[in-house]
Amino acid sequence: MTLQYIALDEGKNPQYSIIWLHGLGADGHDFVPMVNELKLPVPMHYIFPHAPKIPVTINGGFVMRAWYDIAEADIAALQDEAGIRRSHEAVLALIAQENARGIPNSKIFLAGFSQGGAIALHAALRMTEPLAGVLALSTYLPLAELAAAEDTQNGTPIFMAHGRNDPVVPHALGLASKDNLLALGYAVDWHEYSMQHSVCAQEILDIQVWLAQRV
Repeated sequence: MTLQYIALDEGKNPQYSIIWLHGLGADGHDFVPMVNELKLPVPMHYIFPHAPKIPVTINGGFVMRAWYDIAEADIAALQDEAGIRRSHEAVLALIAQENARGIPNSKIFLAGFSQGGAIALHAALRMTEPLAGVLALSTYLPLAELAAAEDTQNGTPIFMAHGRNDPVVPHALGLASKDNLLALGYAVDWHEYSMQHSVCAQEILDIQVWLAQRV
């Protein structure tokens, strides 16, 4: 699966890349405004992929952009392992593309919201070389029962953010995912906010600080 995407540069000759994955039903344009929101101290290359269009069971089989299928409201149950792994491979191809441009893994960030964040976490744990970091926003660790066996213990730093009132990805599931990652030995910078399934201004500021510390 080859992903179409939007690519933008903030500054001249960027040596760092951020691959930013949108949530269910959105597309790559969803987080393009972040380019102007995040004023980072070094030039950045942004990639905003579009997920493939697939039928989504929980939405009555309606075809929409999704990184994998969701079967029921309990998103941690009946997980679409094949779909998750297909999206993982597609993200690896984007990372390899950046490597070919001369950007090493140590200068590549993976970011994602909701479903996109789940794919970012899934991919990060299975990298043979650590990434610069992962932004996992309003999301969870998919296929958590397989993580210990498949984790490469690469030490990629992780920023997790979650709304305490999230009705889509429950706050408790986010916390459980954080605990799973800590148990695997990852450094997780956890942030929570008085919001639902969204992104807030304070969260953007916290992301900015976290990224600036790593570039």
